[in-house]
Amino acid sequence: MNTKYDLIVIGSGALGTFHAYHALQNGLSVALIEKDKQPVSATVRNFGQVVPSGMDTKWQNYGRESLKVYNDIQNKFDISVRNNGSIYLASNQEEVQLIEELSIINKNNGYESHLLTKEQCLDKYPGLRADYVHAGLFFPEEVTVEPRVMISRLLQFLTSEKGLQYYPNTKVVRCEAWGDNEVEVETAGGAIFKGAKVLLCCGSEFKTLYPDVFANSDLEVTKLQMLQTRPQPGYELKGSILTGLSIRRYEAFYECPSFDAIKAKENADSFEKKWGVHILFKQAADGSMIIGDSHEYADAANIDDLGFDLRTDVDEFMIDEAKKIFNLPTYEIQNRWFGMYSQCKENDIFQHTVDNNIHIVTGIGGKGMTGSAGFSKENIKQLFNLS
Repeated sequence: MNTKYDLIVIGSGALGTFHAYHALQNGLSVALIEKDKQPVSATVRNFGQVVPSGMDTKWQNYGRESLKVYNDIQNKFDISVRNNGSIYLASNQEEVQLIEELSIINKNNGYESHLLTKEQCLDKYPGLRADYVHAGLFFPEEVTVEPRVMISRLLQFLTSEKGLQYYPNTKVVRCEAWGDNEVEVETAGGAIFKGAKVLLCCGSEFKTLYPDVFANSDLEVTKLQMLQTRPQPGYELKGSILTGLSIRRYEAFYECPSFDAIKAKENADSFEKKWGVHILFKQAADGSMIIGDSHEYADAANIDDLGFDLRTDVDEFMIDEAKKIFNLPTYEIQNRWFGMYSQCKENDIFQHTVDNNIHIVTGIGGKGMTGSAGFSKENIKQLFNLS
């Protein structure tokens, strides 16, 4: 190819595509290369909850920037953003204490949240069980998206409106620096792409292109199970619903003064601990309810150890726990699936530079849908020394 791009991005999931978006916003020329017809991994297999509230202070800031990006794009092009807020439902007094402490932290951070009484929660969320909820913490700025719709429409927006050069069904087999200011990328079809910089955001191609770096990384893979009910007749549940087990798991609550003492009391041998279960609800655009999820872990090099089966005991446990929280019109399940994402054991994201102009960025973990848009804005500025 005769074109030399300012940036070549490999991997069109949320992390790669939002890097492409911010590069384009800064006037750079961008080629985005995707090995599949469309993204098929972590970006399209999650809840579609954009919840900065669940993150530590550093990533909450990225998430809050992401909210601005999502809303700005939505105002120009429908990418399925729904502004309907998030709530954490406390099921006992320990969890009430944690949400009260988090509300103080958020006040100090300038992030809007509202404590709701039991009665206010019951009034706001139909079907919520009175014998479960004690109080809630509501975040009005947070949004939901339909993951598969969002990434597809975002790519459509960037190609039709922003000048992105997008190459799906294109497998990269070589990525090599030429001199001080050029990188050459070769595809399985023999095409050559040239760019000033390459950003590699795809775990599988990271493993293929740089096996030694991959083998020495601290990446691990998480497998999550999720379920989808049939559409709920005549029923609407707005926003992201996070419950007591989420309060006991999400990083934001680690900063609460009482968190360590409350966690120390938990039964380390419980089923929810063994399988990393916390119960989430989100109603999809078709009226169905997404319920989950669970967490199993393996080193990235041993991803096959996680298998490809769905554990019926995990699904049954999640359904039983969900029924303790909401009386839905139906719990008939129409779809079950698992997703996988990579994360770092010691760091919050994996970043590595090869030959000055080849940058590997992956392992964003469960923060991808919420944090990618904000993180990539800052990262593009750093990579290109932009003000």
